[in-house]
Amino acid sequence: MLWDMQNAPRCGARTKSRHGKPCQSPAIPNGRCRMHGGLSPGAPKGNQNAFKHGGYSARSVDERRPIAALLREMRGAVLR
Repeated sequence: MLWDMQNAPRCGARTKSRHGKPCQSPAIPNGRCRMHGGLSPGAPKGNQNAFKHGGYSARSVDERRPIAALLREMRGAVLR
């Protein structure tokens, strides 16, 4: 088992700031090790955070304005 690991292909990613030597970790089938992009398939497809709900559209804001005015009026009546 140890012999197989010693003969495994190496990652080879180079360090930028330290010595510039290639990484010696065993590579997985895509050619890089777990620390240099091996296990992660990348970012998810599409942007899940860009869901358009319409809560701030001009129509929605215009629909909320009379309700907000009524609430302000009611709060003022209770405090007097």
